[in-house]
Amino acid sequence: MATPRIAVVGHVEHVTLGRAEGIPRPGDIVHLQDARFLPAGGGGLAFAQLCRSDAEVHLFTALGRDEAARVVEERIRAANERVHVHAARRSAAHPRVVIFVDADGRRTIIVTGSPLQPAATDPLPWSLLADCDAVYFTGADPESLRLARAARRLVVTARRGAALRAAAVAPEVVIGSVADPRENAPIDAYDPLPGALVLTDGPRPVRVVRRGGTTLVDAPPAPERVVGDYGAGDSFAGALTFFLAHGLSVEEACRHAGPHGAAVLRGIDPLETQTPLVAP
Repeated sequence: MATPRIAVVGHVEHVTLGRAEGIPRPGDIVHLQDARFLPAGGGGLAFAQLCRSDAEVHLFTALGRDEAARVVEERIRAANERVHVHAARRSAAHPRVVIFVDADGRRTIIVTGSPLQPAATDPLPWSLLADCDAVYFTGADPESLRLARAARRLVVTARRGAALRAAAVAPEVVIGSVADPRENAPIDAYDPLPGALVLTDGPRPVRVVRRGGTTLVDAPPAPERVVGDYGAGDSFAGALTFFLAHGLSVEEACRHAGPHGAAVLRGIDPLETQTPLVAP
């Protein structure tokens, strides 16, 4: 097929990420080791994964008006030459996030404020979504979700259940995690029903749930040692959207996307460990 056009609708946060010995206890002073900045969050990491492809990528997001917003925007606009960033402006400070990764590779996230999300009332080129082969939605505005539904295929994070209910649209895929109580609702909790509910489960098979039953898709082998698990799910979601844009079935898209999620486990910084997306 021709080069696909793919959009991400959602937040990009100012993240400081580093290693720590464990979760801080009351009174502790914790020193982040190997600390670094990255523009991340659910929308930012899916966007970064898609930027590692030949797709035409559009990001619809919102930014604050402070130094954190400036450096976030600078990084996301420099991703590659096929990237188009459509950013609404907010008067608020851009949210900052601090992430600790412990010796077992588990991340703990501290957030300073609610994510800044774009809205359909923002003067952004929303009509582009109707010409997209796929959209990954991790926003919060129901009307922008309705606009995203005009794309050929729509993937929505399970964390946006409230927006899905308010928008009353049926995406091709809702994606979540078995281990996360914010994401593991059964498929009949969605009205209207999505085409499929995809639930990742760590190194265990991915569950593709439809009204008629569940299909298991084998997950790729995890690395012998998990260095960091931050961003694995978001990278999987970005890759899944890419392969759906290429016309693969949900099951085949999961099979192709799995290695891209697993690759992130090899380091603490997903922007360094994400792997290139190649058309099937």
